[in-house]
Amino acid sequence: MEKKLAEYKCNTNEAIQLKLVRFPEDLEDDNTTFNPEYSHQVFGDDEVAFGYKGLKILLYYIAGNLSTLFRIEYTSKVNEKFDCVEADDVESKIREIIPPGFCTNTDDFVSLLEKEVNFKPFGMLLHTYSVHEEAGEDITYQIYKADMTCPGFREYHERLQTFLMWFIETASFIDVDDERWNYFLVFEKYNKDGATLFATVGYMTVYNYYVYPDKTRPRVSQMLILPPFQGEGHGAQLLETVHRYYMSSPTVLDITAEDPSENYVKLRDFVLVKLCQDLLCFSPVKLMQGFSQEMVTEAQQKLKINKQHTRRVYEILRLRATNMGDAEQSRSYRLDVKRRLIGPYKKKQRELAKMRRCLRPEEMTNQLNQIDLNLQREQLEESFQQLVSDYRRVLERLAQA
Repeated sequence: MEKKLAEYKCNTNEAIQLKLVRFPEDLEDDNTTFNPEYSHQVFGDDEVAFGYKGLKILLYYIAGNLSTLFRIEYTSKVNEKFDCVEADDVESKIREIIPPGFCTNTDDFVSLLEKEVNFKPFGMLLHTYSVHEEAGEDITYQIYKADMTCPGFREYHERLQTFLMWFIETASFIDVDDERWNYFLVFEKYNKDGATLFATVGYMTVYNYYVYPDKTRPRVSQMLILPPFQGEGHGAQLLETVHRYYMSSPTVLDITAEDPSENYVKLRDFVLVKLCQDLLCFSPVKLMQGFSQEMVTEAQQKLKINKQHTRRVYEILRLRATNMGDAEQSRSYRLDVKRRLIGPYKKKQRELAKMRRCLRPEEMTNQLNQIDLNLQREQLEESFQQLVSDYRRVLERLAQA
């Protein structure tokens, strides 16, 4: 019995099928389908739905306004085969995160698709750029800033934010009634039957924190480029555009991010280095003289970059200015970076010095046993090498930009 029931378990990352639909034929085209990276926030840590064979959870979105088709398909259901065994209520779980008003049949969805020509981006246009495709044509993209006063945007955002659950590991929906939120949206312009239409590419939410007495500190909360558009440089375009938007405001102190992922940090490194590289304080001569208050002040005042991020920019640009084949230059760079990296280790040593005054000898021995100086040196060298590797990738991308 248990073995038979195990056949009715489905991996929800595979069962959920997402589409961004532009043309009716996209509905039957497997090449337009993509799957979630995560589904644990809806289906639990195991990311499994019980009770079905051949389960398909179809979530199809019209490419621009994101009107939604939601349908569940399966070849067999456990309730029909076994007494006293119930399948998971998959429909209710999905309904909890997608707003009402979705379609459940294809004909209604295709009817909405025909009206997509009327959809236009929300808010104020900030930036237009092009990406050269392999097919040989240039595709145009636009970035807009919107807020909840834009007609129809609240409903559109309710549909857009559902993607967070599938692609951000610890996603949560924000309080859209809080007016301190800003929304930045990326759209692709494309042609359909001679008309210009817009497809949703991705977005970012930014919360404007108050800083006493009269400043704000915008903090990036959520950022997502939808999978069909990833790897094309849209994240960098979006982040740079948002930075440039806030740079023009005299009330902004600096720009931060909430719990940034590794990928976001690498993206931010690239964008900030690109912005900073032409500042006089980051000239090769000044880089070789070491990190300075001038760099902190100029990056903060002109580009709204805080001290911590400015230090990373300095280390990346100094790496570019350093001949790592020269023993003296290489040693100077290594020591400069390691002096920053060793900070947490020195903090631990200061804590131990305090402990010596209040711990018994046997307790002190236990603390000392936790600190292996050789191990610390190895960890420090590993951290340095990893950092240099990350920095080189930023510089490689910068050289290609």
